[in-house]
Amino acid sequence: MSLEETATRIRAFEVQFVPSLLQTADYARAHVRLGDPDISDADLDRKVHERMLRQQRLHSGDLKVWAVVDENALRRPIGGRSVMRAQVEHLLLLTERSNLTLQIIPFNAGGHGGISGAFSILRFPEATLPDIVYLEQLTSALYLHEVRELDRYTQLMDRLCLEAAQPKESVKMLAGILR
Repeated sequence: MSLEETATRIRAFEVQFVPSLLQTADYARAHVRLGDPDISDADLDRKVHERMLRQQRLHSGDLKVWAVVDENALRRPIGGRSVMRAQVEHLLLLTERSNLTLQIIPFNAGGHGGISGAFSILRFPEATLPDIVYLEQLTSALYLHEVRELDRYTQLMDRLCLEAAQPKESVKMLAGILR
């Protein structure tokens, strides 16, 4: 979280879920419970609250987020139909923000290089701090900062942005999913 708090730009790719910075509380609750079905209500509430606090920077406008999401993540009803509907409506509202770019990779795009899993690239304001690739796992996370690794993930993100529907088309896709 401290790395995310100091980042000025986050580029995120998700294949299974809506990126955590873009989740509603109900979606986040369902998402966290999927990863830990035995979590206590108190711990679940704490994790959801932390996730919502992390989103404040997005809403304040001092963080730029560029998210690429596989259509699969938007079609799978995490938390049920009503939770997913509210989540897609929330995404539509977020696309109106100037500090957020959202692109969807449609099913008809076929396979893509991001199929191996979600990742985020964090950029920091200080030129002396290198970008970091963040890979979240079930019980831990990896932070990659070697130039070779960072270059591969940056190139992959660039390719995913080219393969995804453009932002305006992605908004139309979200509206279609709601229907």
